[in-house]
Amino acid sequence: MKEWWIQIALLAAPLIAVYLHLPPPILSQSLYSWRTAGAFFTFKDYRIFYRDSKGAFGSSDMVILLHGFPTSSYDWHKIWEGLMLRFNRVIAVDFLGFGFSDKPRLHRYSIFEQADIVQGLMAELGLAQQKINILAHDYGDTVALELLYRSEQGNPGHLIINSLCLSNGGIFPETNHPRFLQKLLKNSGCLSPIFTRLMNYYFFAKGISAVFGPHTQPTTAEYWDMWTAVRINDGNLVMDSILQFINQRWKYRDRWVGALISTSVPLHLIYGPLDSVNPHPEFLNLYQTLVPKSTVSVLDDHISHYPQLEDPVGFEQAYTNFINSF
Repeated sequence: MKEWWIQIALLAAPLIAVYLHLPPPILSQSLYSWRTAGAFFTFKDYRIFYRDSKGAFGSSDMVILLHGFPTSSYDWHKIWEGLMLRFNRVIAVDFLGFGFSDKPRLHRYSIFEQADIVQGLMAELGLAQQKINILAHDYGDTVALELLYRSEQGNPGHLIINSLCLSNGGIFPETNHPRFLQKLLKNSGCLSPIFTRLMNYYFFAKGISAVFGPHTQPTTAEYWDMWTAVRINDGNLVMDSILQFINQRWKYRDRWVGALISTSVPLHLIYGPLDSVNPHPEFLNLYQTLVPKSTVSVLDDHISHYPQLEDPVGFEQAYTNFINSF
């Protein structure tokens, strides 16, 4: 009789093989509609997804929306229609490695490249010389700060930034507390391919639910939309590479925080105070100390790390008030 462990291995092997090659979930109707309303442009042979909607007649204002990790431009869907009532053009992009964009393996993802992509998109749309408002969240905050730095330095191809609004991002690495799963994937080295392969909807949903407030949790369908956007083009397999942005925040802190401190661009922060990643009051106190010229909107006490999804009405109102203030 064969050893029991050999029999178990023979039974487990095909099950593991099937698990590791599961196709991504089918797009929900809302996620499918988001994709079909968008388009792609090419950046260094990579396909980058974006949305560009014409909005308010008579307004010349434009806004570009920069999403967070590990999600996508779909994060903005709850405030999209409202922004179209205020802006002539509302634009959003899926960064490389996110959403519907390409997700190359064995790639050195960086905040600098993502900023290049945003500049490339603006050039593609013929808007490189137009004033643009930037609305960013989380990972997008860091990309926005690199764009701000380039603008302040007058670098070739820089955006002409009309205003910058940040929200619940790791602006200051010293007050940013990445989740356990993020630190595990970032630091697991040769084990990363195993961990990323083993990631599934249930691990993902459990991890991301921790950064939403207890009374503002996404629905099951919304969690599946987030996970589906990750799984498109095997995005779960590049999470460890993308997460090196945490190290980049430390390395380039003076560059990015310095740009924020010295700029004359109108600044605003929309903040969900229940955020465990950028906790209150630690984060907010440092922000208001270092960037006193920025205005701030603190949302209700139960709003956490994804304010545009947890309180879209309050978030949109706070942003509109800021835009109308200058």
